[in-house]
Amino acid sequence: MTEVRRPPRHKARVLVLQALYAVDCGSIEPEISIEKLANEQSLSERYQNFASQLFELTRENVSWADNEISALLKNWKIERINNIDRNILRMSMVELRHMPDVPVKVVINEAIELAKTYSTEKSSSFVNGILDGFCKTIKT
Repeated sequence: MTEVRRPPRHKARVLVLQALYAVDCGSIEPEISIEKLANEQSLSERYQNFASQLFELTRENVSWADNEISALLKNWKIERINNIDRNILRMSMVELRHMPDVPVKVVINEAIELAKTYSTEKSSSFVNGILDGFCKTIKT
């Protein structure tokens, strides 16, 4: 079986997800999480900068993202969403809002891939549904 080669931005998003998860679990301080994880990866400075920017923007906008997610949930509370899915949604919504140079389809596809790889069997559909609903609420 051949290994799938992932683009550098995908690797950067994986790095951001890992850092956000580590911070949420309390296993690492936010100030050192992305830097520590970035040092373990073989990303160019450009993509390390992208990861750092997305990480910081996501951390700064957690409350906003959680409010957006909560508004899209039907008969469900945000606290019931597993940590991985919640962080995928947060970082994707922040990327859609604050990084307009990245196409919407790319952000959504990346989020779905992250959910398929790092979360449960049903997570990719859930993430897709929430992000689709979010995209309908924002102006392009």
